Amino acid sequence: MRAGRRESDPWLVGSALVLVVLGLLNLLSMGMTSAAVRHAALAVLGLGAMWVTSRMRVERIHRLGWLLYAATVVLLLAVPLVGVATKGAQRWLNLGVFTLQPSELAKAALVLVPAAILAGGYTLGRFAGVLLAAAVPIGLVALQPDLSTAIVLVAIVLLMLILARVPLLPMAPLFALGVASLPLAVLFLRPYQLERIHVFLSDSADPQGSGWAAWQADIAIGSGGLWGLWRQPQYTLRSEFLPEAEHDLAFASLVYGWGLVAGLVVAVASSVIVWRATVAARAARTREGALVAAGVGGLFGVHAVVSIAQSLSLLPHTGMPIPLFSYGGTAAIVGFVEIGLVLAVRRDGVARPLWATEPRRRRLPRGVSAGAVAVTVSLVAMTGIAWNMQTDRGAEFRAVSDGQLMRCIRLPAERGRILDRAGVPLAENAPEYTVSVVARMFADNRADIRDELAALLAITPDRLAATLHDSGTEVEAVLARVGPDQAAAIVDADLPWVLVYPTGRRHYPQGATLATVLGYVGVADAADMQTWPQLALGSRVGKAGVERRYDAALRGIDGSQCVYVDPSGNPVATAERVDPVRGHDLRLHLDAGLQRVATDALTAAVQSSGGDLGAAIVMDARTGAVLTMASVPGYDNNVYGPPVDAAALAASTGAPGPGRMLNHVFQSAAPPGSTFKIVVASANAKYGVVPPDQKLAGGASYTYGGHTFANWQPMGANSLVGAIQWSDNVYFYQLGERLGPERMAAAADELGVGRPSGIDLPGEIDGFLGTPESVAAIGGTWYPGSTLLMGIGQGTVTATPVQVARWTSGIATGSTVTPQLAASYGPGEGWVVPTAPPHPLSFADRLGPVRAGMRASAAAGTAGQLASLPVTAGAKTGTAEDPSAPGEGLNAWFSAVVPFETPEVVVTVLVRGGGFGSATAGPVVKRLLEEYLAQTRGAAPGR
Repeated sequence: MRAGRRESDPWLVGSALVLVVLGLLNLLSMGMTSAAVRHAALAVLGLGAMWVTSRMRVERIHRLGWLLYAATVVLLLAVPLVGVATKGAQRWLNLGVFTLQPSELAKAALVLVPAAILAGGYTLGRFAGVLLAAAVPIGLVALQPDLSTAIVLVAIVLLMLILARVPLLPMAPLFALGVASLPLAVLFLRPYQLERIHVFLSDSADPQGSGWAAWQADIAIGSGGLWGLWRQPQYTLRSEFLPEAEHDLAFASLVYGWGLVAGLVVAVASSVIVWRATVAARAARTREGALVAAGVGGLFGVHAVVSIAQSLSLLPHTGMPIPLFSYGGTAAIVGFVEIGLVLAVRRDGVARPLWATEPRRRRLPRGVSAGAVAVTVSLVAMTGIAWNMQTDRGAEFRAVSDGQLMRCIRLPAERGRILDRAGVPLAENAPEYTVSVVARMFADNRADIRDELAALLAITPDRLAATLHDSGTEVEAVLARVGPDQAAAIVDADLPWVLVYPTGRRHYPQGATLATVLGYVGVADAADMQTWPQLALGSRVGKAGVERRYDAALRGIDGSQCVYVDPSGNPVATAERVDPVRGHDLRLHLDAGLQRVATDALTAAVQSSGGDLGAAIVMDARTGAVLTMASVPGYDNNVYGPPVDAAALAASTGAPGPGRMLNHVFQSAAPPGSTFKIVVASANAKYGVVPPDQKLAGGASYTYGGHTFANWQPMGANSLVGAIQWSDNVYFYQLGERLGPERMAAAADELGVGRPSGIDLPGEIDGFLGTPESVAAIGGTWYPGSTLLMGIGQGTVTATPVQVARWTSGIATGSTVTPQLAASYGPGEGWVVPTAPPHPLSFADRLGPVRAGMRASAAAGTAGQLASLPVTAGAKTGTAEDPSAPGEGLNAWFSAVVPFETPEVVVTVLVRGGGFGSATAGPVVKRLLEEYLAQTRGAAPGR
């Protein structure tokens, strides 16, 4: 015996036992207790076989090899006759107590037989003998078909030829033949094998289909962390998602459950076995013993490298287990026998060193140390790859691992109400509830529970059963919509797996009166999902109006009832429940009573004048708070539900009248006509071109550039105040000519003409403020007369009613305001939605004459009907030519502020096609001012 060297090898045996223990831990963490017991029992049998084999004399190993070879061939021949088939391949023999996989025996046989043949050195005959002996089991395995194992057997034979120092030249044809036959191998692959190759080669493999195993292995390794997830309560369920977790992907499963530290131990133990086999080969007394030990080490190394590589998706999934670690009876016992052979070789070399038959250099297998180094480096590198997966994408994989365990039923949050300034509901939730169940779990309930629910729903048990059956694979089965009393009874019954939540249908008590302001709610579509990426499928969101603009506050936060599911999607247990958080109530500045008055008066004006649409806005001239925003024609937003009432919607949208879905206060622009004259007068105040008290020539028309521009009636010469009071076109033709378009546009821009007002509603249009430059930019021509027409609000100027209201109040107060509907949100008084501060006009201190003209108009001018109000007013009327308007093509405008000395409120009305502003729009403005004053000062409104 060599001094200082033991015949036994505790490192080798200890590493084998470590692999067995880690395999047991893997099985136990997955809840496979019976498999773990069987694995332990087989390990005990294997240890016995290892001890027996380790006591064998090296001279008898070749006999064992040939006996094992013969048994392997016989068993492989029996497989096609009585074997057990899986995935179209017959690989196992059912022996009653356990199943036997002969191909695992073939791996050991193809280590021992080539070692026996080539122990005497290389000759062409021995080389041919090895090939012939190997061809039989390899061919039988390939015919099962088990192409991956056949390739492994070929690799083992090539490994043995290299270790036995067979010259490379005779092996060159074998390599060439192998490379040439690779394309032909595709013809023998089964569909699932082709899928594995496709997944490996393609980045587009469906993770829910052919790429499932690779994706789940990535999830397992990436989310396992250093110490694994086995301590978590649902780990057993989590492990079910990883296929072949006890066999081919056992390494990934171990990392999943016990962490990367455990995976590193597998790699280290495998490396130790390889190195201890290498040491035994170097200490072997005989060439055959050295080849056996080196071959066993190579076999363990190849299995470990390929198995871990396939778990990391570095190789296609080949079905390669790690001996002693992966679950499998045949592989475990054969693995222990192979360890016993290495121990036998070591014992013989240590105990009988002087009996060596050949010089050490000649009997030492070729490249054995280099191979051990390659295996070790590969295992270390792959452990590093696993570490990078965890550090770079660990959080992502953990989230996916958690997510695939659960299916969550969305519990919609109750949407907040929309209230007017006095708390009157403008939008509320219909008292209606959805009753649903977790389909498969409820279907498995006791019959009496199902009958009780059917009775509460007032349906038959058969109908309930049919609904559950029709739900198919869906987690949730919606059963009915019920009222509040029925919903309360079902909740009180406290039935398992039954859910009750609001349907989300909206009710708008004011209907068409406020539809174009409030908008409606609908199911989120693709555009909504881009706007709010966190939305769940089926979420209800605001689609228009206030509902859209303040959706984030109104919608609330949906809750969820989650259930744990198995890999097939079947619910297995209740998971966490998150209760929904109700949305905030939203209080508007809007006055519902004033809105009804405006809508009624506006509707009457449109109908009596022959107009086709109308708009009216009442706005706080100091803050921009919108008190009324009426628009006709309108639509009934109750038809949008959700769900949408298709018949009612078709009837609503098919009703006569243009732009029923639009709010014409901020979404329709028209020539502002004479209401724009106070803007032109403000431009004169800004630039001081014509003194306000200077009278300009009057008349019935004004001739310029060979064209005649008419006045609405003949007038004498007027100063600025008189021109505003009586809306003198001739005066403003001349004033516009002297100012020029750029000066008029500069003042108009400061007053908000041609750009959005900033109202807190989606879809506002800009209107248009034309100048020679802007008209040329859109391909138009600025004619000399265009400047004159601009001076009276015709031609290249269009404005929305909210823009007219802004410039009217801006001139009256010296500051423009931003219109705003929202006042506050939240419980009780809530949190104030701040309004933008007023924006002072640069020429506010020079607007006295303009204001005087507005006051004169309301006292005894074109707006003189306001003289009967209990407070002073300032106003400007307008009758604008509009080719798109019906009838005579005249739009009726009227815009006024009260009280004029300290303006509080501005009212602006447009009736398209309504004729003269003072005749059609004026009465609507007066009616609204009377109503406002009655509310704020107690004066009786006029009729």
